[in-house]
Amino acid sequence: MNQARAVNSRSGWLTQPSPQTVTFSRAHTLVPTYECFNRCTYCNFRADPGQSPWLSLADVVQQLPTLRHQGVCEVLVLSGEVAPTSPRRDDWFRHIYQICALALDVGLLPHTNAGPLSRDEMAQLQQVNVSMGLMVEQVTPQLLDTVHRHAPSKRPEVRLQQLTWAGELGIPFTTGLLLGLGESEADWVDSLRAIATLQTRYGHIQEVILQPHSPGQQQLQPGMALDEAAMLRAVHLARECLSPEVAIQIPPNLVSHRGLLDCLTAGARDLGGISPVDEVNPDYEHPTPESLGDAIAPYGWQLQPRLPVYPQYDSWLPEPMRSLVQTWRNSLTDP
Repeated sequence: MNQARAVNSRSGWLTQPSPQTVTFSRAHTLVPTYECFNRCTYCNFRADPGQSPWLSLADVVQQLPTLRHQGVCEVLVLSGEVAPTSPRRDDWFRHIYQICALALDVGLLPHTNAGPLSRDEMAQLQQVNVSMGLMVEQVTPQLLDTVHRHAPSKRPEVRLQQLTWAGELGIPFTTGLLLGLGESEADWVDSLRAIATLQTRYGHIQEVILQPHSPGQQQLQPGMALDEAAMLRAVHLARECLSPEVAIQIPPNLVSHRGLLDCLTAGARDLGGISPVDEVNPDYEHPTPESLGDAIAPYGWQLQPRLPVYPQYDSWLPEPMRSLVQTWRNSLTDP
């Protein structure tokens, strides 16, 4: 695929076509806490409330300069959820805010995914994040009777409200679908169309992740991995439903080499934030950017680093984040 050679019309020389670009972000994940009041049956991330020490700010301060020297640009702040009604909610939110502020202080770019937030919480985090995210997962309410039976924040209206608020606030946003939880292909289309509707209204969705269910050792109930033929079908549907400016992201550690190439051909163009550990799927080791680039190059694909905010949203950012992002963009284009 993508290996066909082209003939120069004037000279008759045979030339290789220009490689197509696939992007990724050099990222590192910081987990404020694994505790979560949801109990999704497929989760390999969560701990019971009170059973996960919070990441100390002293540890964050110690880690961040090293990450900067290693070339990391994105700090993914990925947290379990403290219940909105918990007396510890304010402390949890303040802790996340402080982690993001510390990352900015050393010149790194925070992207937070901490579950559904209030509109006010989102507006506050907007001041210390270049982008934010929340998976829609699926909009069908049927999963509330199965895998989301004990997951109050997975109600579809809660997830879609979050995307709406992000659009109203002008937050560059990442969302996505979890695939293989017991939903139907028609449910995929409904979820994609819901995202597309909000994108048409606000224009703030920069990428949509298609994440296949991949069984892990910590989940409450066993499950089957999503078939790669179904994964490919999901990419085709996403490309049909979403506008061209929305990137489709595939986690490269959750598909085979052949499956990844097929997904790229079908329209996926991003491989997400690549860090040493996939906290959501810890049983599936991330490949390195170097190994990924070497694997896809023979098929006409060129792996390029990107920032956690896409260029079309730079003007949405408050100063001084906008200047920091521009500095990073200049570094990506320097020879």
